[in-house]
Amino acid sequence: MTNARDHHTPLTTDPPAPSPTRETPGAYRVLTMATLGFTLMFAAWMMFGVLGIPIQEEFGLTDVQLSLISSVAILNGSLWRLPAGIIADRLGGRIVMTVLLVASAVFSYMVSLADSYSMLLGLAFAVGLAGNSFSVGNTWVAAWFSQRRNGLAMGVFGAGNVGASVTKFIGPVIIAATTGSLYFGGLVEGGWRLVPVIYAVALLVTAVLLWFITPAQDKKPGQGRKLSEMLAPLKQGRVWRFSLYYVAVFGAYVALSSWMPKYYIDMYGVSTSTAALLTALFIFPASLMRPVGGTLSDRFGARRATIFALLIMLTASGILALPLTINIVLFTILLFTLGVGMGIGKASVFKYIPDYFPGNVGSVGGLVGMFGGLGGAFLPPLFAGVKTATGLDQATFLVIFVL
Repeated sequence: MTNARDHHTPLTTDPPAPSPTRETPGAYRVLTMATLGFTLMFAAWMMFGVLGIPIQEEFGLTDVQLSLISSVAILNGSLWRLPAGIIADRLGGRIVMTVLLVASAVFSYMVSLADSYSMLLGLAFAVGLAGNSFSVGNTWVAAWFSQRRNGLAMGVFGAGNVGASVTKFIGPVIIAATTGSLYFGGLVEGGWRLVPVIYAVALLVTAVLLWFITPAQDKKPGQGRKLSEMLAPLKQGRVWRFSLYYVAVFGAYVALSSWMPKYYIDMYGVSTSTAALLTALFIFPASLMRPVGGTLSDRFGARRATIFALLIMLTASGILALPLTINIVLFTILLFTLGVGMGIGKASVFKYIPDYFPGNVGSVGGLVGMFGGLGGAFLPPLFAGVKTATGLDQATFLVIFVL
């Protein structure tokens, strides 16, 4: 498990933090709309975890081909987090979030039109752009909140990760109820194709609401600064250490969110809808505990909160990694506990960033977020590889434990 060693007192040569000593008018409107937008974009980003099963049946895909659909979406949702954070610092989060919402809506709708595997793969990659909303929103929220409330505010925003459970709840129901039907004068098919259309409409509506509800005079902490100055903190070793922490708490979360439905089906023989609901019991604490992690970080410091989170993860993953047959109830309880640790850790790791680099949340947060997202893309193949090498179904959690 990743080591959480770091100094107690932040040391930084960054310029003074741009955030005020108390929240300015409009801060909570920014937090509300950023969280809503991020939740929907995260849902669209992760929708192939559930849609993949009917997609596999319709297109006759192998397991490897199916895994590539989710992987390319996760990959594109991670690659651009560093530049996206910097752009949000320079132009303001309001305009960048709006553009991402509109682009995600267009690509999501186009998924419903896919008629070949290659087209589906390309559109999955395009929809993945939505995943970069994390670094944009995180930068935006950090700019509007004072350092004393940054942990809680960023934790509330990060709880938008719960969007990963949205498709797991509504997807199976919509697919079962609408398969074989036509909507909007025959323009939209029912079944799995209806889900991305629903997301497209929701994303467009949210883009309009965000633009008109949030303050027109946005905060732009990176405006006028040289790119070299904004990238300078990336030379520090602690930035890369924070990135490794985030692979453990966020990358593993993303990987398990897409991996667990199939794991439940293969291990316990449950239905797709049951597997999706049980996976949601992991996603909820891993998302909704972020505000708790932010509050703990504000009160006790990011270092202590991160150590606490990693200890929870170490314990739960250690038990799950044992080569024993665990009944589904105990397994789900341990998976829930693992989610609690990840939820706290995701907030506490990001609390390090405004503490140490108050003037460079965009660039540092972008890099840390990028590595976390890339972990989500590359961990599933590692899960499969270790399982093949060891012959253990528990290999997934052995990887988490070692990480």
